[in-house]
Amino acid sequence: MPTDGTSNFAKRHWLRLCRFCTSLSLLGLFFAGTLFAISLTPSLLPRVYVVQGLLSGIAMATGYGIGVFIQWSWGYLELPVPRGRTKQVLCGLAFGGMLILANVFLWRASIWQNSIRELMGMEPVATAYPVRITLIAMLFATLLLTVARSIIWCSRQVDRRVRRFVPRRVSYAITTIIVSYLIIVIVNGVLAKTALKAADNAFLRIDRVIDEEIPQPESPLASGSSDSLIPWETIGRWGKEFIVAEPNQEQLSEFSGTQAMEPLRVYVGLRSAETPEERATLALEELKRVGGFERSVLVVATPTGTGWLDPGAVHSLEYIHRGDTAIVSMQYSYLPSWMTILVDPDRSRRTATALFDQVYEYWRTLPADQRPRLYLHGLSLGALGSETCADLFTLFQDPIQGALWSGPPFPSKKWSTVSTDRNPNSPIWLPTFRDGSMVRFTGQTNALNGDERQWGPMRFVYIQYASDPMTFFSPDLLFHRPAWLQGERGPDVSPYLDWYPIVTFLQVAGDLPMATSVPQGHGHNIAPENYIDGWIAVTEPKGWSASDTQRLKALMTKDRDR
Repeated sequence: MPTDGTSNFAKRHWLRLCRFCTSLSLLGLFFAGTLFAISLTPSLLPRVYVVQGLLSGIAMATGYGIGVFIQWSWGYLELPVPRGRTKQVLCGLAFGGMLILANVFLWRASIWQNSIRELMGMEPVATAYPVRITLIAMLFATLLLTVARSIIWCSRQVDRRVRRFVPRRVSYAITTIIVSYLIIVIVNGVLAKTALKAADNAFLRIDRVIDEEIPQPESPLASGSSDSLIPWETIGRWGKEFIVAEPNQEQLSEFSGTQAMEPLRVYVGLRSAETPEERATLALEELKRVGGFERSVLVVATPTGTGWLDPGAVHSLEYIHRGDTAIVSMQYSYLPSWMTILVDPDRSRRTATALFDQVYEYWRTLPADQRPRLYLHGLSLGALGSETCADLFTLFQDPIQGALWSGPPFPSKKWSTVSTDRNPNSPIWLPTFRDGSMVRFTGQTNALNGDERQWGPMRFVYIQYASDPMTFFSPDLLFHRPAWLQGERGPDVSPYLDWYPIVTFLQVAGDLPMATSVPQGHGHNIAPENYIDGWIAVTEPKGWSASDTQRLKALMTKDRDR
């Protein structure tokens, strides 16, 4: 039998729960249920039930806040409200309709998810786990509501003290300013910085632990070797992977059927020097040491947030040019791109500019007929930094030969300008720009072959997929239908996907951390065959044939599937 103490404890908590439930806004609950249902509709990427539950919880909390605000505004304006029997009938109809909508959408959820999975070549799911999604959503929404109510309680305490000295309406304004300022300081100044520092340190420790498994290269041409200017232990995991990865000279020779060269890869880690300028100077000296300016093709590459360079981009270039290449890159962060882009996107711009300035200034002192062709490359956040490192005056003064950028993120200004000013008969997910002589786009299917338009002296190619949230997320999704849902939609975008105010913004924002969780050739995972098409168009290799392209695509697909 329970003791009186246990019984009283349970009774107190039951009464608190009852008070909490009765204090909820009916209009808020209606909007919470409605946004919960809409959040189950498809987005750009498929979602597992945990992610869907968290997203739906955010939608529920947002919907509840909207309902509470509408109810408060209605009362503040002293507008008439239904009462008695009319109120009961309206509430019954509204909640009945909302519950039917939620159940129908839960039933449809697996169909919607499979509509994306089928387009991406993924196995279909038998169920979307509606019960689990609902439980996770309700728990997370309750947590968010509790936090919001705590903030409101604090506001009331501040308002009560301020009202002793000023009129009520003035007190509301002062309280709002004080509480808003404190929230901004706590969230941005304390929580965000603490979380960012903790994440940075965590990824740094992971980087140091994992990279110990990679042996130091013996070749004097390799960065980090005993002959190198860059200490091996300062390079970092992804830089080391980039340096020691295949193909080597022997494999390149075997593929081409002729004597190939050992490809040059220069990489400076975040720990190799204190500032971006010092790291750029070190990269330049290392590039000169290994003979990078004596190769036919020189690429200044900006990595992703973690310092990763996509092997599909690197290796395809080296195969195409039989190793007669040099690639130089610098690390600027340990954090994933989606995290870095939200807290400090300028990291990639500063680093890319510092490295390009050093390499370009030396490159332009060399005789034009003896120096390598100079290109830019960047993936994701690296594309954002890479596309801004060479200004217009630089390009006019002594032009580089072009660039290959993949998965450009939504803050990319040059990408945004070109996409917005695209030719009116082209979709934003595969635009054409003016006469195509300088900038072209491609995706899953090669849109660069068979184009009768003539290239100009510089060639810039963007690789992007219609299902990439990193590219097509935008704050405008809150209240505006996106251009990528107008007219013809991309080949891997669900036919059931539609735009809903607020909800679509939350859905695509929730897709950002999952952007690389889908198969290659979709989302933010660039397939090697698209890099091959891009590099061929940008660099125009001599003696390269269509059969070579097919052989290389088959080889890199085989290596990827191993």
